[in-house]
Amino acid sequence: MHSLSPTRAREQESIFPALLLSLRLAWNLGYIIAIPVVLFGFSGAYLDKHFGTSPFLMLSGFTLAAVLSAIGVYRKVKAIFKASVLPPSATHGKN
Repeated sequence: MHSLSPTRAREQESIFPALLLSLRLAWNLGYIIAIPVVLFGFSGAYLDKHFGTSPFLMLSGFTLAAVLSAIGVYRKVKAIFKASVLPPSATHGKN
């Protein structure tokens, strides 16, 4: 069995949490983007079919989904950036 040098082992230990954080971020951003697109896009398409207003409501739904997704992504990235860049003592008492 091949053993790692202490330096190499520390490098791998420091990479693993960063990898998990990246995967968690990608998963969360996927949901933040996909849920509004599916919800508002398909709802708009259904309402267009029902009222005969094609493609107005579908495009409005996708536009609303894009705006909501952008806000959600901005908030998520801002929270992660704040948590990873600032030391814990710098965030106390601030909202």
